[in-house]
Amino acid sequence: ALKILPEKVAADRERIRRFVREAAVVSALNHPNIITLHDIGEEEGTNFIAIEYVEGETLRELLRSSQEEELDLRKTLDLIVQIAEALAAAHRAGVIHRDIKPENIMLRRDGYVKVLDFGLAKLTETRLVGRKEETVTDASEDRRDYSIPGLVIGTVAYMSPEQSRGLPVDARTDVWSFGVLL
Repeated sequence: ALKILPEKVAADRERIRRFVREAAVVSALNHPNIITLHDIGEEEGTNFIAIEYVEGETLRELLRSSQEEELDLRKTLDLIVQIAEALAAAHRAGVIHRDIKPENIMLRRDGYVKVLDFGLAKLTETRLVGRKEETVTDASEDRRDYSIPGLVIGTVAYMSPEQSRGLPVDARTDVWSFGVLL
């Protein structure tokens, strides 16, 4: 599948920066429950990311189609575990997704879950503070993401309190979003 920025968006340097960052972040991840990136490039002024094509439905589509019937408990637990494993793998690689929601969870027909859309992902560093490791992000980068007055990036209904306030985030912001998703 190709992810392409429309011309209007491609003219915005900040959007191009985020587009390239998403590709870099996704390319650093290797897990069966995380979308696979194949290539990033530009052709005749069009920026693109070539990613794995996932045939299936989003978690949002599954929830809408299942409104009148209960989801099978085993299937539900399997989905939850796969999403948690994907997030744990991303966090071990120093990546915070920052936009976990049903639309970014794809369910393949064979039962595999794929976490999609790392467009808001953030790379972290781990540093030793005393005897304890602490995960940190660059707060100045967070502020750049919120530099337009009144604009909050992400999906408000799933955001952790610190993310919605534009404060530095760590893996706990994905845990919060995952809890809301559950």
